[in-house]
Amino acid sequence: MKRRLRMGMVGGGPGAFIGPIHRIAATLDGEAELVAGAFSTDPAKSKRAGRELLLDPARVYKSHKELAKKESALPAAQRIDFASIVVPNCDHYEVAKTLLQAGINVICDKPMTTSLAQAKDLARLVKKTGKVFALTHNYTGYPMVKEARALCRKGTLGKINKIVVEYPQGWMSAFITNPGNAIGLWRMDPKVAGGSCCMGDLGTHCENLVRYITGLEIDALCAELSTFVKINKLEDDGMCLLKYKGGAKGILYASQISAGEENPLNINVYGTKLGLRWEQENPNYLLVKDPCGKVTRLSKGNDYLCKDAKAAARLIWGHPDGFIEAFANVYREAFRAIRAEVAGKRVPKCDFPTVDDGVAGLAFIETVLASNKSKQKWTKLKK
Repeated sequence: MKRRLRMGMVGGGPGAFIGPIHRIAATLDGEAELVAGAFSTDPAKSKRAGRELLLDPARVYKSHKELAKKESALPAAQRIDFASIVVPNCDHYEVAKTLLQAGINVICDKPMTTSLAQAKDLARLVKKTGKVFALTHNYTGYPMVKEARALCRKGTLGKINKIVVEYPQGWMSAFITNPGNAIGLWRMDPKVAGGSCCMGDLGTHCENLVRYITGLEIDALCAELSTFVKINKLEDDGMCLLKYKGGAKGILYASQISAGEENPLNINVYGTKLGLRWEQENPNYLLVKDPCGKVTRLSKGNDYLCKDAKAAARLIWGHPDGFIEAFANVYREAFRAIRAEVAGKRVPKCDFPTVDDGVAGLAFIETVLASNKSKQKWTKLKK
């Protein structure tokens, strides 16, 4: 296929944060072009966004339903090849379902839905339609995360015994002294965000990162959730003890009230031979530690890395690949699958989070919520 993929977008209009991130990531490699969208539930705002993005007014729609109906009715040479979903959590399911039923490939922000039942329904629909569904757990796109996965999967660390993953942020602590702050207010509304705020927003990244790197699946967990900011209707801090299938144990901590923290997602994996550590705020490096205290720093862009890590590194060593580049790596891999699907060819195995990762994320969230409410605490992962 010697052309750019035609991209649609639902959400991401005026004032949005994640929508522009998706647009930059999707177009970074010149493989896709935004041609259509329904950017807001307010038709006037959607039209305004279309004007600012220099789109054809005829392809700026009032709703996701209008977009799905009119785009799918266009000739194959004109209609969108995929659509990115960047609306609040509560609308992910309905928008994704509508697009898939219209025969449109989907790239969706996380968490995939607000319930496990919805997530499973989308998984069935993806299988039925044969469409590509990518979920933007963007931290899987970092080169050194892929190197960590390669080391774990080929047994370099030995048998994995312990995993510690943390994702503290401090932005919500401002609400304690500044209750008028409007940032992210929808994340605190259970009608919009779903049953969880902190774990749905940050904890799912932790769960996904562990599973992506180690391949381990949670068997049971013990969770405690807290709400420190009184105006918050959902939790803003959470802790989990984890038991993985195969015997490994883990600790997962996510927080939005850790004052002074910005975005220091980090993961430690400890095996019988070696341990490793990766930090999102210092993403070019992966630390590998031996039992005698020797620390080897692996760096992005070097020939000794695995092929996936080398392919994900966009710049030579010493030049940092960051958040946008990692996001773009997820899109680039999804585009490989979408190009094959549009051409009617067999979709190759690609390296991006799928609808199955979305199901796993919702199973994690619902189990955390169940454990937090239970008296016995230790709770088997929901199926």
